[in-house]
Amino acid sequence: MKRLILMRHAKSDWNHPSLSDHDLPLNLRGRKAAPVMGEWLRAAGYAPDLALVSSAIRTQETFRLSGLTCPAQTVATLYNARAEAILKAVQGAYETVETLIVIAHQPGMQETANRLLPEWEVDEYPTAKAAILSFDSPSWFEVRWGDGRLVMEMAPKLLPKV
Repeated sequence: MKRLILMRHAKSDWNHPSLSDHDLPLNLRGRKAAPVMGEWLRAAGYAPDLALVSSAIRTQETFRLSGLTCPAQTVATLYNARAEAILKAVQGAYETVETLIVIAHQPGMQETANRLLPEWEVDEYPTAKAAILSFDSPSWFEVRWGDGRLVMEMAPKLLPKV
């Protein structure tokens, strides 16, 4: 069984008009949400074995502040990626990885989650939200649209603040 965590980056700081979208950092709310979500993932038994992270500053900060200790790979094609590019990145993960987290952007996170599920189940995807999906596939390469099962969804606003 494989488990996939699709996590949107935490809240961006838009008060930097001179920065490109790619270079926007997290705002205060985002810097608080990332560790809360990382702690929840660990406490709930969803600590990943590998992280695939968009090259954007806000996704990199989300991973770093989450406190997740798994190896991370920066994947440039995940920046503002749509579902097809996200699935391609997932399918390239090592077979030995049991739990994989992808930290990227909207609308790709929600689109990917819903296309991997047999029915549209994920209606909202606020910042720092994580959807956990499971697959019976023995390898990531075999993961296909409609093959997933939604295990659970979580967003920082649903968790007690630490």
